[in-house]
Amino acid sequence: MAKHPVPKKKAPKSQTSGRFHTYVTNVQKKLKDRIHLVPCPNCKQKHLVHHVCPNCGKYRGRQVLNMGKEIDKITKIKA
Repeated sequence: MAKHPVPKKKAPKSQTSGRFHTYVTNVQKKLKDRIHLVPCPNCKQKHLVHHVCPNCGKYRGRQVLNMGKEIDKITKIKA
């Protein structure tokens, strides 16, 4: 078995966090480039590309989600 190198002293927290800071910023830049928000042509709110608008419920000019419909809550359980 080969012996692994062992540090003589504990590395400070600033050195450790600085080593990974570049990696974190690069990942954030890649994610920022991948998330594309576009304004909805109907309500002008931003939403993800190729997704239904969460504000108005339309996708490519069609009404996909019925946003005006209220969900009836069950208040009594019938046995």
